[in-house]
Amino acid sequence: MSRTVAGHDEQRWRARLAAAGALAAFASVVVAVPAEAAPDYSLADTNYAGTQIAAHEGARGSARVDPAGQTLGHDVSGHQGPVDWPAAAGAGAKFTYVKATEGTGFVNPQFGQQYDGAHAAGVIRGAYHFARPDVSGGAEQAEYFIAQGGGWRADGTTLPGALDIEYNPYGEVCYGKSPADLTAWIADFTRTYLAKVKRSALIYTSTAWWKRCTGNTDRFGNTDPLWLARYGPEVGELPAGWEKQSIWQFARAGGLPGDQNYYNGPLGRVEALAKGAS
Repeated sequence: MSRTVAGHDEQRWRARLAAAGALAAFASVVVAVPAEAAPDYSLADTNYAGTQIAAHEGARGSARVDPAGQTLGHDVSGHQGPVDWPAAAGAGAKFTYVKATEGTGFVNPQFGQQYDGAHAAGVIRGAYHFARPDVSGGAEQAEYFIAQGGGWRADGTTLPGALDIEYNPYGEVCYGKSPADLTAWIADFTRTYLAKVKRSALIYTSTAWWKRCTGNTDRFGNTDPLWLARYGPEVGELPAGWEKQSIWQFARAGGLPGDQNYYNGPLGRVEALAKGAS
């Protein structure tokens, strides 16, 4: 074999070694992928039904109006701390809703005291979920809510769960979603809740937010009872699809802990809803 041929073979061998080394070095490089930011729950302790509605729309009503045929109730969250339920019952509370969860990463630390305490005092109770369409899907949040106490039981004293969907406290008021996307998100939550619990969830919202962020969809009026937030002496305009509200949150403060509410009917209707009537 000539020196030229041997030289060429050696050159090829060295080139292959160099290429192999380069590939090995490339393979050993760890490509840094930015970690997804964790969802923000920094306001979860102070988010409760209507905080953002009051911030964006004002809270003009606080006087107790006592309309005929209505049943007085209220809603509470961890913001109120432990509730004196015998005192609330003595002040006229017939029903209450308690914040259970927010998104898929927060549980009200006062939930047990508030939810079970209401029951022990003879107040018909239900749980609600503060929606976070910016952090996960509607079905996922419905399942989280149910798992953390937001379900329903046929004991005659438990109301079906409620979805609190209102202005985003962490950013863009519609959670950066289109009306079609938000409507689909709400449908995913309510459909999942119904499938798991066999009861339709209430939807808590304001007419102004509903118009702005869902395009005033009428999709839920025949399936999910309305819990309307409107702080004033009158219920006013309802979101599309609903002919009446089941519950009216009419004031931010009053004679009961937390927000003040009226069920649209006598106590017998509240009891019927707790027993499974639509």
